[in-house]
Amino acid sequence: MKILSDYMNDPSVVNEQMPLREVHAIRLMIYDRTKDMTPAERTAYYNNRLIETQKKYGFKIEQNARRT
Repeated sequence: MKILSDYMNDPSVVNEQMPLREVHAIRLMIYDRTKDMTPAERTAYYNNRLIETQKKYGFKIEQNARRT
């Protein structure tokens, strides 16, 4: 599995300014991890990442929040 530094050197992002380059590299990394997943697997992946982030930074997101 490729790591972030591999994506930072990807030809499609190497000419970007550093902050934007980092964002694009992360986007490519997430795409590679999720591209062969079914919609249900992708949803579970993002939900698990959300739970990890909540625990790491100590914030809570309402589970039943709806956008209007």
